[in-house]
Amino acid sequence: MLEWIGAACFMILMAILWPVVKCFGAESHSTLLLPRRESKRSAERCDSKLEAQGESATVALICKPSALANYLLKHCMTFCKSLSIPKWNWRMSSSLQTVYGALWPFDCPVHFIRDHLQLSDDGLVALDWAVVGAAHHKRRRTSSNSTSPVLLIIPNSFGKVTRNVLKLCEAALSHGYLPVIFNRRSQNGTPLCTVKLQQFGDPTDLREAVRYIRYRQPAGQIYAVSESTGSGLLLSYLGECGSSSYVTAAACLSPVFRCQSWFESGPTWPFHSALLLYQKICLSRYKTVLGELVHTDNLFSSCSLKAMEEALFCHSGLKGATTEGAGSWEAYWERNDPLRDIDEVAIPVLCVCSQDDPIRGDDQATLPLELFESNPHFFLLLTAHGGHCGFSTSDEGPIVWSHQALLEFFRATTDFFAAEERAKLAARRRGVSGAGKTFRHRSVSTCKRLPVCSHNIHAIYNWQRSYTR
Repeated sequence: MLEWIGAACFMILMAILWPVVKCFGAESHSTLLLPRRESKRSAERCDSKLEAQGESATVALICKPSALANYLLKHCMTFCKSLSIPKWNWRMSSSLQTVYGALWPFDCPVHFIRDHLQLSDDGLVALDWAVVGAAHHKRRRTSSNSTSPVLLIIPNSFGKVTRNVLKLCEAALSHGYLPVIFNRRSQNGTPLCTVKLQQFGDPTDLREAVRYIRYRQPAGQIYAVSESTGSGLLLSYLGECGSSSYVTAAACLSPVFRCQSWFESGPTWPFHSALLLYQKICLSRYKTVLGELVHTDNLFSSCSLKAMEEALFCHSGLKGATTEGAGSWEAYWERNDPLRDIDEVAIPVLCVCSQDDPIRGDDQATLPLELFESNPHFFLLLTAHGGHCGFSTSDEGPIVWSHQALLEFFRATTDFFAAEERAKLAARRRGVSGAGKTFRHRSVSTCKRLPVCSHNIHAIYNWQRSYTR
């Protein structure tokens, strides 16, 4: 009911403001941001196909040229498919796209079976396994001998399971994945058993959850998808654990990269007020216990996302007690910036973004294009329209365009690695070393915190990272 009321109010508001938004926003989003010179070759391959068909190029793949990039452009049809949105359609509004993907009611056929995972400090996180069928089935969703790939889904940092996440679970099930949603402490009905909340970019809890998933499904590959601000947690995890992350490939839907400046400036109104109110409602359930840790008066009187984050993690507790990790705002982001260890990411990562994202902000200031143009592991699929986690099209089928893109990305990267492995084995049989034909393999890096992330990477990967050549 709350989702219906929120969606109806926003539709009425946008119906009033739509003429103004269209007038002032059409010019700024009429052209697609062109990639820089070193990545232009990849984008031109995609754009040229659209121009040959007489369509406007509204999708660009921005990345460093590599063997994997060429393979993706050849085998991922979604990367070279224009988003079909007529100019008069409501989907041209980024705000309506965002509300539709987040709050619009959805009769989801997917049900969830919850596992509560007790962490090393006695805290609890929840893993919701998506299944098709009646929700009252309490038996385990799969056996540990299943070879089906696992799709780990990380929602936004506010814990809201959106329509976009539910649609992704439905699409993943139809493609043979085992979707599982990671719920942080106190979020989405997860009990708060310790006086501790998860900081924005602290991957400690996620690391233990991935270990558990690997234990439950040792024969299945793990893929990861994050939504919105949840991408901060995923990128922090991939950067901190490097090649020991257990994840084969990852994707970020409408990620927020420059998180400190995002908290300081905040998203556009009314999204800023809506996110702030939602977070206060969720935390109000634990107002009494949080009173032992923070000043709740300052917390619930916060007028911005930055003030609320500071009240939770950057101030001393009551009676002189110091909260864990307390310190200045700058020190907090030194520990939690998702890009702090970005050079250590050792798997392919696809980021799906739109230029008209009203949550992330202006693409010129918020998209780190230099990352995608210089790092062979990162791929940016940039669209002219789509809002924030929306990407709805007028000819939309059962699968959202962005979900189809990431599923194709996962399939193509898996096939590419398998082909590389077959070629390497064939070369060995012929007595050819092949050392001069592949990219120089970087030594396998261990996680920076070896005691808490001592994975045996050789038991996970058996491919050479020659796709960076």
